[in-house]
Amino acid sequence: MKVLVVHAHPEAKSFTSAMKSAAVDVLTAAGHSIEVTDLYALNFNPVANAADFGAPKNDEYLVYALEQRHGFETGTLSADILTEVEKVRRCDLLLLTFPIYWFSTPAILKGWIDRVFVSGAFYGGRRIYDRGAMVGKKALVCATLGGRQSMVCDGGIHGDLAMMLRPLLQGTLGYVGFDVLEPFFAYHVPYIQHQERTEILNAWRASLGALEHRPAMQMPALADFDETLSRRLSSECLGTT
Repeated sequence: MKVLVVHAHPEAKSFTSAMKSAAVDVLTAAGHSIEVTDLYALNFNPVANAADFGAPKNDEYLVYALEQRHGFETGTLSADILTEVEKVRRCDLLLLTFPIYWFSTPAILKGWIDRVFVSGAFYGGRRIYDRGAMVGKKALVCATLGGRQSMVCDGGIHGDLAMMLRPLLQGTLGYVGFDVLEPFFAYHVPYIQHQERTEILNAWRASLGALEHRPAMQMPALADFDETLSRRLSSECLGTT
């Protein structure tokens, strides 16, 4: 299996970075081919702008998604984007490792998505979810946070953590067709002791060793929706027989 690890943490000695390294070690030992995009180490530019297009179709008014399509079709996207696009297209598993900032991803990771998940190459029109361009590939999120698990669950003050990350899990990864595996979360990381961190790393390694058994999150299927992308109603729901 070809694995692309996209890592977003500014500190190489962080626990999040240790989880990234553990993933590389476990998956390499299992015989998988690994590529790593370390966004901070690369000083990756997260800002989507007109400079992303070497030969824009419309150089007077920027419609970013339309220029993405044109740039991909003509091979004129900027080199850093094309490099990452090809990494994603050749991987079987996309693994994202990052700390949760403000209920979301770090800005550098969001910018990588904005620039790399190119319209036309990854999605377009009805080429979404189970018809998206990434169908057949898997994605896994590994995220760390300072909050306790009791704070980010049903009944917790912030609500369910997977729902908090819905824009990433469904609105990005699921949207373009990935089978999105259940995410792995490490809780309360800055405040726990070495033994607890070791236990988390061991659980992470074990989960990576059993990826084939890790369930995927449920995503919409286009067959369940009509031409307006509204959910089809059964005759029972319509009150007919």
